[in-house]
This record gives sequence, C-alpha cells and structure tokens, in this order.
Amino acid sequence: MNGRILVVDDDVDTADLLRDALRKRGFDAHAVYRGDTALARLREEPADVVVTDLQMPEMSGIELCEQLRVRDPETVAIVITGVGGLDAAIAACRAGVFDFLTKPVKVEILAVAVARGLEHRTLRREVRRLRTVAKPRTFGDMVGRSPALDETIAMIHRVADSDATVLVSGESGTGKELVARAIHSKSARADQPFIAVNCAAIPAPLLESELFGHLKGAFTDAQTARRGLFVQAAGGTVFLDEIAEMPLDMQVKLLRVLQERTVRPVGGDVEVPFQARIIAATNRDLDREVDEKRFRQDLYYRVNVVQIPVPPLRAREDDVLMLAQHFLERGAARNGKAVEGISPPAARLLKDYDWPGNVRELENCMERAVALCRLSEITVDDLPEKMQGQRSSLVVSFDSPAEMVTLPEMERRYIRYVLKTLSNNKTHAARALGIDRRSLYRRLADPAFAADDKLPHDVAD
Repeated sequence: MNGRILVVDDDVDTADLLRDALRKRGFDAHAVYRGDTALARLREEPADVVVTDLQMPEMSGIELCEQLRVRDPETVAIVITGVGGLDAAIAACRAGVFDFLTKPVKVEILAVAVARGLEHRTLRREVRRLRTVAKPRTFGDMVGRSPALDETIAMIHRVADSDATVLVSGESGTGKELVARAIHSKSARADQPFIAVNCAAIPAPLLESELFGHLKGAFTDAQTARRGLFVQAAGGTVFLDEIAEMPLDMQVKLLRVLQERTVRPVGGDVEVPFQARIIAATNRDLDREVDEKRFRQDLYYRVNVVQIPVPPLRAREDDVLMLAQHFLERGAARNGKAVEGISPPAARLLKDYDWPGNVRELENCMERAVALCRLSEITVDDLPEKMQGQRSSLVVSFDSPAEMVTLPEMERRYIRYVLKTLSNNKTHAARALGIDRRSLYRRLADPAFAADDKLPHDVAD
C-alpha cells in the first residue's frame, strides 16, 4: 500500500466514496465521520495523510488540523471544502494545512494531492533525520549512500592495491579527483606523495618540463635543474587530470614514458626511472576522441587498463539531500551562521533539479544559500533562480511573492505534474484536469511543452 490515509467527513457517503476511491489507487485509506473520532483513531493508528472536510459539527476541519499540528507535526493535512474564500485559505495555512481543495473534488486531483502530501512527509522526515545524523556516510572525501556511488567505491577497493593504470571518467564536477585520492589512500602507496596535474591548466610548452623535469640551461628560464613530477612522486601516485586536453605531440612522449617507466628530462640524454602509479581522468568520451583523431589510440589503451566511471549527481538521487546537508553544515561553520537544515519545499527543488554541474554545482548552491539565508533553515528563496524556475509541481503560496507565476505558466506546471504523477497516461491526466484528450494534446503541442525535455516517455493509454 502507498501510505496510510484517513478521510474525515460528517457526510458518511462522501467519506466512504473517497476512501474507496483512494483504495483503488493503491492507498491504505480509512474513513471516520467526526473530528473527535479522527483524533481518537489517530492515537491508536497514526496516518501519513489526513483528508478532512472543512465544515463539520462539534469540531471543524481547521480545528482538527490545529490539533494534528500539536500532536504530530509530521501528519500531512488536506482540507476539502464547499465554501471557498481567502479567509478560509488563510486559516488553513495557519493551521499547517498542506493543500486546500474545493468541492466537488475530482478523485484524480485528490489522489495527486495525497501523493504530493506523502512526498512532502517523506522529504520532511528526511531533512529532519539529516539534521540529527552526527556524520554522513563517507568514503574518503566522498559522501553518499546511493547504489551508483556504491559501485564506484567497490571498484576503488578492487584496484587500490594493484599497480594498474586507472582511467577515471565522468562529467565535470562529479569528483574524479576524489576517486583518485581514494584509490591512493586505500593503497600501499598511501604514505607516499599524491601529485595532481591539471593537463588543461599548464601551457603545452611547460607541460613536458613539469612532468619529466629539465636540466640547468635546457631553456631560457632554466636557471637550475629540476626533477619532474613523475620522479618527485617516488613510490606514490601521479594523477593526470583532463588528460584528453594534452597536445598530440605530448601524448607521444607520455606513451613512451608509460611503456618504459622512465623519463628523459628536457635537455638531457639519460633516462631516469620512476616508481609512481598513474591515474588519469577525463570528462570527454575518449572513444570519440580517438575516432576523431584528437587522442592517440595507443595511449588510450595504455591509460585505460582499468576504467572507473564516476556517476553524475542526477544518477545519485539518494545522495542529493545528504550532500546538501553536508555542504550546509560546512558552510555554516565556516561563516559562523546558525543555519541548521533545509525546508521541505527547498528539499523538493534540490531533489528535482538535474544538476548539470554535478556535486561541484551543489556545493556552490549550498554555499550561496547559506550566505543568503536569514532563517534557521534554507528556503526556496535562498536557492538560485534557475532552480526555482524548474519546479515540476504546482506550488501555491500565500506568503511568498517569489512563488507567484503567470496563469499560463501555472497551467503548464500543473499539467506537467499531473502527467508525471499519473505515469504520463493521458486519458487519466485529461480526466484529472477536467478536459478532454484532444484539449490536452493541443496544450502539449504548444512550444512551451515541446521545448521541455523533462516530460516522461509515453505509455499506453
């Protein structure tokens, strides 16, 4: 069952109808017919979501929600009423109501609201749990618990004690250098130097001297002899970051070094052996680079003995909030700010965002949020505007002008959300939206939808 739901309505037929409809949609739904009966039932059997009528004898829906807020703040309350108006909406917000629906409510819309409520409850529990965890799960400097990260960690363990050359691949910002450092720290070379070289940051004429060293007088500024980084690393590790940026003529020289395990300093004619392990990294597709003659095939085979792919953050959904809390606490300590956690609406945006810049972007986002935060927790207003513009769910706020959008944009967001919630079944979505399928398809043909690549793939209606 998908969550425990309690329906409260003094109209027995309505309560039973909503209960049965929610059960058909996979929810563990139950019904009672008075507010005081609901409180007694909840003491014995807590619910995740309470769906209550507004106007009931003895105890109104708002009074019931106020009691729920005191007894169990994590219970999500949804109010249904036949009497609209701003006063009722404001009273509902003050009572901590999650959603406010008007009669006659369509069952599909109620099911969407209940699903959102369950998601909100899960997020609220998660952000509260993260505040109380003494330390996140870490491996070296990597933080997370997702299956994708577990696979990477398992590969690190398998290759750490070998001398095989490793290629770490992944998008920018995924933490490729952290993987390289973890390999080094878990190996028998851990007490030897770890030297990182950014091949893209060193000008091509200087890269050979940096890696292989030079003799005194080898070139104009060579006032003294200098050992190269391969020799300086001794029995440690040399990490060649962004190896795909290395010029082709330098690739030829590096290939010979890796084959012979010796270097020839610039200006010298004597080969110098070295014992360092080589770990390379790239954010490019090296197979394509080889096909397009930008990376030597023989060097590719030499560095790609063992490849460890680092997953993008969008493949590590379980890690996003843990990483966000980790960066939040670090930023708060560094800036001396009493920021403790993340609000559920902000947590939802963090989880829904694609993170094209990966962990590096998340770290930057949280550093910015801590700097801007004026409360004890990060809110939606503290997040970058581009994230606020990518909300996939319908957000109605009574107290934040930053949340307000145009009616066409609100309609687009809500249609996207209903499609996503109903597994892109357009028949069910059209019914939930109160329009026919032809009208829904006409809206989906709008360029605003055509440009959106977040819509799920079609399924059979």
